[in-house]
Amino acid sequence: MTTAALASTLDATHQWRIVLARDRRYDGDFVYAVRSTGIYCRPSCPSRRPRRTLVRFFPIPEAAEAAGFRACRRCHPGQLQPHDPAVALVREVCRVIDEQPDGPADLTKLGRRVGRSSHQVLRAFRRVLGVSPREYRDARRVDRLKSTLKENPHVSPAIYEAGFGSPSRVYERAAGALGMTPATYARGGRGAAIRYSIVASPLGTLLVAATERGICKIALGDSAGALERDLRREFPAARITRDTGTLGSWVETILAHLAGHEPHLDLPLDIRATAFQQKVWNALRKIPYGSTRSYQAVARAIGSPSATRAVARACATNPVALVIPCHRVVRVDGQPGGYRWGAERKEALLKRERDA
Repeated sequence: MTTAALASTLDATHQWRIVLARDRRYDGDFVYAVRSTGIYCRPSCPSRRPRRTLVRFFPIPEAAEAAGFRACRRCHPGQLQPHDPAVALVREVCRVIDEQPDGPADLTKLGRRVGRSSHQVLRAFRRVLGVSPREYRDARRVDRLKSTLKENPHVSPAIYEAGFGSPSRVYERAAGALGMTPATYARGGRGAAIRYSIVASPLGTLLVAATERGICKIALGDSAGALERDLRREFPAARITRDTGTLGSWVETILAHLAGHEPHLDLPLDIRATAFQQKVWNALRKIPYGSTRSYQAVARAIGSPSATRAVARACATNPVALVIPCHRVVRVDGQPGGYRWGAERKEALLKRERDA
């Protein structure tokens, strides 16, 4: 079996083991990104290994860049040749799209550019990235808009430079893509107000943060300081303040859920998501309390049976633990698999739900 075939079935736990081992056989099959540095690397990169909680995995460098990460200058992950022909096809189409950010993501035209049929292009994208070429193009446009706004906070020129046809198109998508208007994002989140509360829970330290529209982050960890720093990193200019009691009812509901007294969490959310992430997260919220589903089963439920890896990535990027129960998604053999807030917490959550 080739490494490409193996990589197609790897979950985040196995990918992390490969990174720890610096296994060169998997170079080209995926990359890992570090949220604290904003850099992505090949699995065998000789750089110092980060904490697991800071790591995200992507099937191709272009996906990491679409999420806002930049290539490591030490291991040059973008120069690798993939083993899987479908991955090579997707990367080639991504380069075509990136060359013309303001152009339409027409499947027939893209297929003609790379010598493949529109069906082959779409099928490869769905399997490798879990999104269509059009959704990839939109994500890259948003990424360019964010980068441009940080360099030059004049909104209108940045919108057109990013490839959007009109300001109205951006403002229609601003809440989902940026979490705020482009003008607010250009100021580093200045003007946005986020309140947060940190309490002890049966699974360690619990952070709950919210905007005026709803909960934007629920995280579990070992250190209150680390959780707070992670919250502040995303919007350094936002007004982030310790809550004085307004989040109390939501925090109590979450703690009751952890104690087994509140099986169904129905709390208002204010989170950003791609179209694919939204489909996955909606499917996760339908998994009954005390039950589990495999990554493959979730992929089938959203109509993308070959997007198992993309489903795993959507689970790994879930910003609100428990409310979106990504801990209920397990490997096909029944093993828990990876979890953004630690495998031990995932096992403890599943056991608590089974016992309840």
